[in-house]
Amino acid sequence: MVKISVLYPSKPGDRFDVDYYIGVHMPMAKRLLGDAVKAISIEIGIGGGEPGAPAPYAAIVGFTSETVEAFTAAFMPVVGQLQGDIPNYTNIEPVIQVSEIREI
Repeated sequence: MVKISVLYPSKPGDRFDVDYYIGVHMPMAKRLLGDAVKAISIEIGIGGGEPGAPAPYAAIVGFTSETVEAFTAAFMPVVGQLQGDIPNYTNIEPVIQVSEIREI
C-alpha cells in the first residue's frame, strides 16, 4: 500500500477555506479518483509543537492506494479538474509526498 500525501504549509496571511475543502473539493476528489483510492484521511492543523504555536500545515490529506501506478492512472485524467479547483479554497501551493505504508 502507498499513501499520497498533500500538505498545505501554513504561513501568516495564507487562506485555507476548510468548509469548502471538506464539503466540496474532497467529495469531488473522492468521486473522480474512484476505486483507486482505498481510504482518505483529512487533517486540519490546529496547533504546533509548543503550546500556542501555530500549526505548520493548514491541512494534510492522505490518499491510500494499492500502488502508485493505480493512483496515477486514476489521477492523471482528472488532474486539471482537481488542480483547477485549488484557488477556490486556498492560495497555498501544496507539497506532495508519496510514501510506502509500513506497519509495526
